[in-house]
This record gives sequence, structure tokens and C-alpha cells, in this order.
Amino acid sequence: METNPSLNRSLTTLLCAATASLLILSQPAQAGYIVTLNQVGSNIVATGSGTIDLTNLAPPGSGGKVSYMDPFHGSILTGPATLTTINEYAGIFGPASFGTHSGTENADSGSGDLVGIINDQFLDVPSGYVSGNALSDSSTWNSATFSSLGVTPGTYVWTWGTGVHADSFTLIASLPDSGSTLGLLLVALGGLFGVSRFKCVHLA
Repeated sequence: METNPSLNRSLTTLLCAATASLLILSQPAQAGYIVTLNQVGSNIVATGSGTIDLTNLAPPGSGGKVSYMDPFHGSILTGPATLTTINEYAGIFGPASFGTHSGTENADSGSGDLVGIINDQFLDVPSGYVSGNALSDSSTWNSATFSSLGVTPGTYVWTWGTGVHADSFTLIASLPDSGSTLGLLLVALGGLFGVSRFKCVHLA
């Protein structure tokens, strides 16, 4: 079967653009600390990792907390679901909320470091945390959905500090399969038009 060179060039351009978009979407944002919130089966799972620069934040308070979220008041704390000692810093700025539900929703399980944003203006880190050290955690809300927890999908960023000490906390609330649809489209296009190998080049 004869192929149309013009059509092949157009398809190659489309696939290159789509692939580039997919790669961009699949790359995690480069920020100080990033928490992703995803629907995993019948549960909502949060995973966090990164570092935090405390240099320009106000001296800490302290206390004991567990992982929880309160979307309407801009609070999400991920990590252990058991009482854990934290230090709390002031001086951050960002969205006042990331959803509609007002009220504490404690996580059913969790592990790692207890880290989070409280009432859109405070930053909690593990007691004794040394600025710049690596942090990571996870939390699970059983039998939950974005809707039941009142979370509005999107990307939310809280920032603080200036110059080399500027830093941020990013919450990415992702709908199920938000990145897989484009991938499936690429596979379908490749199979449909027999484009199994192509080079992304400038087409004059």
C-alpha cells in the first residue's frame, strides 16, 4: 500500500509533539518538597519527598500531631498516622485551600517523616529536622476519593524565603489516569498508521 509522504510528516510531527508533552507531564516539578495525592484502587494515597530550607522561617513552635488533611483550610500533613513530635514554622505564603471539605480527615496509615502545611500559613517538619536534609513519607486514606475528602484536583504551591534560600512546598492532586490517556493515544496512533519508528526533526 502506498503511503502519503505529507501525511507521514504530519503524523510524525503530531507524535513528536505529543511525546514531548507526555515527557513534560511525567516529569516531577522541581521544588523543595513535593506531595502527590492519587486515587489508588479504593484509597487515596499521598507520597512526599524532597528537602526543606528553614533559613528564612520564623522560630518554631512544637507539639505532637498525626497525618491528616483539611482541604478547605489549606492543611495537609503526611507521614505517620500515630502521634509524632513536630516543629512548626511560620512565614509561608500560598493558597488558602485546596478543596471544599472543612474538617479534619485523619489518615488511616502512614510512614516516614511527618511533613506538611497547616492552615495555609505554617510549615510542620519532624522535631529536630536539620535544614536541607532529605525527607520522605506516605499516607493512606482508606475507602476514600477526592470527592469524599473534598479535594479539588490541581497543583498548589506554598513558598517562602528569598534568594538562595527561596523554597516551596507543592501539592499535586492528580485525577486517576491523568497521564495515561495521552500515552494510550500515542500507542493507538502508532498502531493505526504503522509508525513504529520515527525521528523528531524539524520539518521544513
